[in-house]
Amino acid sequence: MPDTVRNANQRTPKEIYLKEICFQAVREHYAALGIEAVLDLPTPLITDLLPHLTVCQLDELQPALNQRGISTHSGWIGVLQDMCGPNHVIDFNTEEAAKHEVMRMLFTLVFYGFTNPFVKRNITNLNTPSFLWAAAKCIKHFLLTTPVERLTTEQRPLLELLEKRIGSVGVSQCIDLSKRKTQTALYVLHRLLDHGVAKKLVVHVQCPIMLSWILHGRGSQYVNPELRNLMYSKRASCISQAASFSADGASCSSSLEAGASEDQDDQATPCKRPRLDYYDESGEANFTVDPQVLCQSFTPCDGRSAGACPWGQIECLEIRQCGSNSLRVLNSALPTFFCLRSLTLHSIATFRDSDVLGLARALKQLSESPRSSLTDLSISVLPYTRLMGILLDASPNVTSLHVEIQTVMWGPRFLPHHPRMAELDVSGAVKLLPKLELPLEKLAVKVAELQTDLHFITSVLRHSPHLTSLHVAGMRLPTGSSQSQLLTALLESNHFLRSLNLEDMKLSDCLPEILNLLRDCKLEELRFNDCRLLEKWSDKEESLQQLVAALKTVPSLHTLSLAQNRLAKNVCVLAELFSGSSPSSVKRLDISSNFIQPAELLEFAKRLRTHPPPHRLTLDLRKNPGDRDPDTWNTALTRLRPFCVLLVEGWNSTDTMADHISNM
Repeated sequence: MPDTVRNANQRTPKEIYLKEICFQAVREHYAALGIEAVLDLPTPLITDLLPHLTVCQLDELQPALNQRGISTHSGWIGVLQDMCGPNHVIDFNTEEAAKHEVMRMLFTLVFYGFTNPFVKRNITNLNTPSFLWAAAKCIKHFLLTTPVERLTTEQRPLLELLEKRIGSVGVSQCIDLSKRKTQTALYVLHRLLDHGVAKKLVVHVQCPIMLSWILHGRGSQYVNPELRNLMYSKRASCISQAASFSADGASCSSSLEAGASEDQDDQATPCKRPRLDYYDESGEANFTVDPQVLCQSFTPCDGRSAGACPWGQIECLEIRQCGSNSLRVLNSALPTFFCLRSLTLHSIATFRDSDVLGLARALKQLSESPRSSLTDLSISVLPYTRLMGILLDASPNVTSLHVEIQTVMWGPRFLPHHPRMAELDVSGAVKLLPKLELPLEKLAVKVAELQTDLHFITSVLRHSPHLTSLHVAGMRLPTGSSQSQLLTALLESNHFLRSLNLEDMKLSDCLPEILNLLRDCKLEELRFNDCRLLEKWSDKEESLQQLVAALKTVPSLHTLSLAQNRLAKNVCVLAELFSGSSPSSVKRLDISSNFIQPAELLEFAKRLRTHPPPHRLTLDLRKNPGDRDPDTWNTALTRLRPFCVLLVEGWNSTDTMADHISNM
């Protein structure tokens, strides 16, 4: 049989081994061969070669291969699998998504010199200016940690590239404004936020004075008094002399040598770092935190033109560790923060009610201005549900709200009196006015309470007729109550709903309401995760068939998740989604964590094979006990692969607790 016709599975081990040697040779001598030599290969051979190429080679080849109709997706997936291990699920369906994930992960590892087995094996190909340049063209988020001196020394061109491409900046370490050696980080932030295109900021640490510096002049008119003293004190103001500092190399060298005697742990090679300090009349060194002066201080060795720097605007702000002190800084800035469109606040501990009320007052002041543009608000963790109403009342223009609620034992409901609650008129917030119409389009409520105020949640839904996305998790109701009221409210009031995600809730007694909702909706995404759907169904197979029949009547539905519902042997019924004259249009089906055993998956595969889905189906099978009969499990996977993209990972049935939870 000719080699061009013979199937790869029919090749001898010797042929396969020789092929691998050739691929490694192409990788090693790629520069000598040239890009044209690779492009001249037959398409099947190029596809087999891709997983063997380096990241830079893949990046260089991609445009030309795309013109030939060849995707580099398999190559990028190969890199991810090599980095993350065989049991890590790689869920990137497009070439660009996989490529950007590779570049995102590797850029931070290589730039900051973090250890990683993949990087160690490929350090020769990764620790190069060409790789960092290629990766910087792909990434959209830059994580600022220490050290960043390379961006002001040998990697100055990289900083200019990041300026033009980075839309989001993360700060992962506290920057001490009182120390001269941290001025490089301040300068890099200034370049990205003020000279660059970055509009989003993510702060991962609790550092109020640093937050004040970041917010200063970048949207709010408020100036923090402590920051004003640092920026404009007599000691700091005379640093403006640095703006006229000579660009001559010898002057730069001598000034650095003078500064080095003041701070032995802040050494630098002459002309690798500009002069950031000088001496006042007393002979004491000074430095500045004024970004405008900082930038001019770096100008002599940077080559940037002198003159006033622009001020950037922060449109999206996310604070991941928001304590009371950071919140006070933010609350002072909020009333005039007119360019802010999205605000995300996350506290490690539950917010105090006084913190939330202070935030609500600041949001109220901001909303009263016609210049306000805040539409997205995310707060976690609130101590009780009622504060959600206060935030809604304070932010009448918000179209997207995400809140997480966790009751604490010392919370308000356990205290006889709360004088702080009287500081804000919340009558309209706690009891939504009958004529009030909320502009909400997206709502996510995650609750960890012994009992949730279902009436309040349904009231919000009834007053949100424009809602397109709803995510509710963890609602617990008093004995005898049912989540059917929630589903009824959705059916009656939220006709534009496109995405519904109900999680960690008891819905086993709500089948009639679920069926009614599905028969009169335009859902595109539906998730019932950990909802104990089958728990009270007397005839589980029959009830599940009713659910499947109702799902098939929703032509817009493309994503369905029934994870963690203990489907087990009843999973076979789901194959009927694609049977009949009107098969479901679902393209992504999540049946992970359902204790589906190998024989049951094989039966599901047999039924699905008789009436396969009209589109290639992404099937999530993670956290099911396939290792109980690996041969049968692998046979089932083999039968599914022709029409499914399978998401699977290793499972260890010796973990008895995981088995128990999945089969409860």
